[in-house]
Amino acid sequence: MTEQPAPENPEGDEPIKQRKNGLYPAVSDELAENMKSGWADTELRDLRPIAQAEETARRRAELSARFPGERLVIPAGNLKTRSNDTEYAFRASTEYAYLTGDQTQDGVLVLEPTADGHDATLYLLPRSNRENGEFWLDGMGELWVGRRHSLSEAERLYGMPCADVRELPAALAKATGPVRVVRGHDAGIEAALTDKVTAERDEELRIFVSEQRLVKDAFEIGELQKAVDSTVRGFEDVVKVLDKAEATSERYIEGTFFLRARVEGNDIGYGSICAAGPHATTLHWVRNDGPVRSGDLLLLDAGVETHTLYTADVTRTLPVNGTYTELQRKIYDAVYEAQEAGIAAVKPGAKFRDFHDAAQRVLAEKLVEWGLVEGPVERVLELGLQRRWTLHGTGHMLGMDVHDCAVARTEAYVDGVLEPGMVLTVEPGLYFQADDLTVPEEYRGIGVRIEDDILVTEDGNRNLSAGLPRTSSDVEAWMAGLKG
Repeated sequence: MTEQPAPENPEGDEPIKQRKNGLYPAVSDELAENMKSGWADTELRDLRPIAQAEETARRRAELSARFPGERLVIPAGNLKTRSNDTEYAFRASTEYAYLTGDQTQDGVLVLEPTADGHDATLYLLPRSNRENGEFWLDGMGELWVGRRHSLSEAERLYGMPCADVRELPAALAKATGPVRVVRGHDAGIEAALTDKVTAERDEELRIFVSEQRLVKDAFEIGELQKAVDSTVRGFEDVVKVLDKAEATSERYIEGTFFLRARVEGNDIGYGSICAAGPHATTLHWVRNDGPVRSGDLLLLDAGVETHTLYTADVTRTLPVNGTYTELQRKIYDAVYEAQEAGIAAVKPGAKFRDFHDAAQRVLAEKLVEWGLVEGPVERVLELGLQRRWTLHGTGHMLGMDVHDCAVARTEAYVDGVLEPGMVLTVEPGLYFQADDLTVPEEYRGIGVRIEDDILVTEDGNRNLSAGLPRTSSDVEAWMAGLKG
């Protein structure tokens, strides 16, 4: 990786003067003058609006109606340093991407109050300045990090006026009237608003945008299906290389799925859980550095994120050698039965908690039946005794975040009612820790989870991830076909 130069004034009008050091000599006047000219016009004039432009406009209108007369500021966020002068890959804030469709760093959406609503302006970094040398001397110039859209190009893409974001902090500092900002993404923007905002009012803005996402529109459902379809192919990829994973480690599984995510989408939607053997009993095992052994189970929890930032979230628990042992099958089938009960409870008008309760009842019944906990089942459920082995909730909303709508009010989400267009996971599991002396030795180190992405429809539900088999016999046949 080439070390970038260090300009002294990348945002000023004066020519950028490169610092002298052992690696970079001073820029001569002749070279600086030469770099100003001889460049072709690359303005893109045939751009069409992004696919979700109508949806993002409608979302901004809903936001405007909720906060009349107030200036609303929604930042994309900035690059975060990984180490020294290298950064993590940028991922725009969910609120910003949801309301604009843009994903570029440092962007800020501002809704300015008017007599009849709001005027939306998208503040972005413009093309790099070639007159002062910014494009090649600034470490974030286009020669180093790639071409940006011009402001006029961005206006055509996103359907709203665009302006230079470098002018925004000063403008916000001078602004009057009520203001709200989505916090946690852009410290510079927040600093410009320090004496104009309150944490309570800002949180109300964040909560509203979170609750906007509870019901997905047709575009979002289509993107989630794309994410799931790519994820299904990623699971198939993994099964085909399990022999190579056995020769290496869980990292081979992680890398295999990641390849599919990067080829067909933007990225993985969250850290892939590639948990073989007893690692399957650790709910968020993302180290993925353990052995993969024939005779053990592999719990693979992974999701592809689309280019528009919608993610799948699917789990299958697979026998590494293609065949479940008798005990593995018994535990797997119990989790499948619990998932079936949970999915059946997903329908319009049902309480969000209903699918969790239905799945937990089945698992409690199995634990009593196997003699692992003393019944009756009602007593077990009342005291939550099954939770020693079920551990987690049975699902969550899904969308641009893997745990979508996370700051929605309890009454709108967890204590709410399901509506058509909601998308959620149903993912019961049983986990017998390797050091759990309350269960027979043969159970210890076995973890099973089955997870699917479920769309609430007008008359019930649709399993978006039905392309992956779920019954133990179907999983074995699917694996045999892929390996065959």
